[in-house]
Amino acid sequence: MLLSYSMQNRKTVHACNIIMLSIALFITLPASAKSNKSITTIPTITVEMAQKVAMAALQQCNQDGYAVSVAVVDRGGNLIFQVREPLAGPHTIGSSRGKAFASASLGQPTASLANLFASNPALQGLRDMDSRIVMLGGGLPIIVDGQRLGGIGVGGAPGDKLDEACAAQGLKQLVIE
Repeated sequence: MLLSYSMQNRKTVHACNIIMLSIALFITLPASAKSNKSITTIPTITVEMAQKVAMAALQQCNQDGYAVSVAVVDRGGNLIFQVREPLAGPHTIGSSRGKAFASASLGQPTASLANLFASNPALQGLRDMDSRIVMLGGGLPIIVDGQRLGGIGVGGAPGDKLDEACAAQGLKQLVIE
């Protein structure tokens, strides 16, 4: 008799637990639905946008006579699209990606950051805070409607101002008509 009472008691407790859990979920569900209304949408760069920007930058450098690599990264520094002119040096792959990463991460053109670090020795340690950072001109942040979406980096032209000019030409593709 004791055995059957114990089994019945367990079933009752189990049923009560299920009912209590169901009530708890029902009560908290509207609260969860309310909190979802406060979630904001964060714009991101699409593969199509990244490709358009990179190809425009590459085309500009080609027209100017420079063989370069171009990289586009998202706000987290993750590679979205990269292209290399066949005659560009193999080192340009890493430099373009590192410039894109640095500008996306730090939110500034890499030429400005390089000048800032060079003029302020106390800041030079910042260039070593992440091994993916390449602190040479040619990287620009991608900013649309005040939101940083990522960065573009160009490497391979004979001078950082030329790399940056190609990157800037690529960013002109983001103009919303």
